[in-house]
Amino acid sequence: MSTESTSAIVRNQVDLLDFIDWTGVECLNQNTTHPYPNALKQGYREDEGLNLESDADEQLLIYIPFTQVIKLHSIVIKGPEEEGPQTVKLYTNREHMGFSNVSDFPASDTLALTPENLKGKPVILKYVKFQNVRSLTIFIEDNQCGSDVTKVHKIILQGTTVETTDMKGLKKIEDH
Repeated sequence: MSTESTSAIVRNQVDLLDFIDWTGVECLNQNTTHPYPNALKQGYREDEGLNLESDADEQLLIYIPFTQVIKLHSIVIKGPEEEGPQTVKLYTNREHMGFSNVSDFPASDTLALTPENLKGKPVILKYVKFQNVRSLTIFIEDNQCGSDVTKVHKIILQGTTVETTDMKGLKKIEDH
C-alpha cells in the first residue's frame, strides 16, 4: 500500500531528495543513536528497522535547506501507530529556529497526521504557500499517544524545482 500511495502523487511531482543541501540539514532533540538520516537519506529511510527518534521529549525540529528553489506539493511522514508524529508544523524559508522561538512565527501549514498518513498516505499541502521554498523547517510538536519518544520511519518531500533565471547571463537592452 505505501509504495502505491507514494507513487500515486500528482504527475510531474518528484521526490526532492536530490535537491537537499545535506551539509546544512539540522535536527534538534534527536536521539544520537537514531539520527535524522534514518528518516531522510536514500538507503536508510527504506530500511524498516531504522528510524529517527526524539531524545529529551516528544518534540523534533528539523531544518532542511535546498540546493535550489523548489515548489513543495506534498509530504509523506511515516511512523509507528503509537509513537508516530501527530501535530506537524511546516515553516518555509526560516533559518535558525529553535524550540524557544518556534511559536513566535506563523506556520506555513499545520498538519494533523492520521494513522493512514503514518502508513504512507501523502499530505497535500497548501500549494500557494510553498511556491518559492529555499528551506523547510519541520516542527513535530507531539505524537499519537502522548509518550515522551516520537519515532519517524520516513520523510518524503514531493514537489518540483523552480526554473530560475540566471541574472548574470542577461544583457542590458540599450534605449533607442
